[in-house]
Amino acid sequence: MVTIKRSTSKNLDFIALVKLLDADLKLRDGDDHDFYAQFNGIVNLPYVVLAYWKNKPVGCGAIKEHNSTTMEIKRMFVAPNECGKGIASMILKELEKWAAEKNYSSCILETGLRQPEAIALYKKNGYLSIPNYGQYKGMSNSVCFIKKL
Repeated sequence: MVTIKRSTSKNLDFIALVKLLDADLKLRDGDDHDFYAQFNGIVNLPYVVLAYWKNKPVGCGAIKEHNSTTMEIKRMFVAPNECGKGIASMILKELEKWAAEKNYSSCILETGLRQPEAIALYKKNGYLSIPNYGQYKGMSNSVCFIKKL
């Protein structure tokens, strides 16, 4: 059974999962990794969601304010050996619920073309493709999405 827990970026399980995520992204992103890494810091993220399978941390995600109406989804990850159980969708739904509770009306995110499973996850969960925003404008590997809450 999967348990979902709200926390912050100070959570040690979150920090450990992000290290696994960063190692995976370094391989996938290749030469682009340093560019993307600068936007993925985890210091002072107040809204973190963790997923546990049999009391073991297996997935995470976070939201941070993009503007007064929009939260940005960050640091989504599920351990490779736990994929296919719907854990990522559970994390995403909890992040969306939390954003709505905080009176935000939408969530946006960026992912990479080298992460087809992430693109499929977001489309499956009702996210729509939008032009690349902010620092991702002009980045050919980036794909950006939005979902109204």
